[in-house]
Amino acid sequence: TVEFSPFSSFARKVFAKQLDAHPPQQQHRHWAQICSGNPTNRIRGCDRYGCGQYGADRHSGKGKHTGVDVICADGATVYAPFSGQLSGPIRFFHNGNAIDNGVQIRGSGNWFFLTSHPLPSLPGYCVKLVCIHPIRYNGQIHRGQQLGRMLPMQKVFPGIISHIHVENCDHSDPTHLLTPGKIVPPFPQQDTRWATVCSGNPTNEIRGCDKYGCGYYGAPRRNGKGKHTGVDVICSDGATVYAPFSGELSGPIKFFHNGNAIDDGVQIKGSGFCVKLLCIHPIRYSGRISKGQTLGRMLPMQRVFPGITSHIHVENCDRSDPTSNLERGKGQ
Repeated sequence: TVEFSPFSSFARKVFAKQLDAHPPQQQHRHWAQICSGNPTNRIRGCDRYGCGQYGADRHSGKGKHTGVDVICADGATVYAPFSGQLSGPIRFFHNGNAIDNGVQIRGSGNWFFLTSHPLPSLPGYCVKLVCIHPIRYNGQIHRGQQLGRMLPMQKVFPGIISHIHVENCDHSDPTHLLTPGKIVPPFPQQDTRWATVCSGNPTNEIRGCDKYGCGYYGAPRRNGKGKHTGVDVICSDGATVYAPFSGELSGPIKFFHNGNAIDDGVQIKGSGFCVKLLCIHPIRYSGRISKGQTLGRMLPMQRVFPGITSHIHVENCDRSDPTSNLERGKGQ
């Protein structure tokens, strides 16, 4: 064995290689895009209600703005600027108005260990994002993953430049981390386990058998003359569908080629994976999507096949068996 101090030249070289191979979220010099429609995290200028930059006057000059206002249209999708742990709710106004909601994200810095010597930890981030409705108030979230929706600021402050209030937990200036958001890619593939595909089915349970057939890979099709080339993940009609991994979208995918009520879908091609998800209506057919982000909605399968166990058809692009990847969603 090789013994060394965590400050030795050897340790530093190995640490540098580890960071190159597995960069933690804190290594990104800038945060990811926070609001859809604002890829560069543009900051609100001045309007009749005040200005959006850090340190701007508040309370008739008796106070200072302790955050930064990132422009965001009412109802727009909000994304996590970095990976971390959620907590909340955050009540900024303490009056229950239409925008009195938000959430905190705290990231951690300890990542790598070599032999018995921990390497130097990296500083984490802690930020509050206010005037949004998060999809949840606790648990882990990944950089670039959907965090929630912008609340209706125009209802409370008509004519204001709608925005998300972004405030560091220590009240320091976050401006240098927000710009330039445009060069920040979505968060990298964190592991090889696929996320939950359908709301209401956290373990990616596979359809059994019903009068229309069975949902497992290789099940008989076309009166025994063919085999099922995918896996049917149980999903209620109208349920929310999520991306199983991060990647690039393409489509539409027409499985039935007859334009029926479920003849829609999309392909995701990511790091080491390529999959088609069918019988869903995606929110879009192109662009990047992050693991766990909303992909679309389950289509009304009962209209086409009354009594079937409604499901998403999940098919690897090379028609190999995706079952083992789906089972890894259990407990996620």
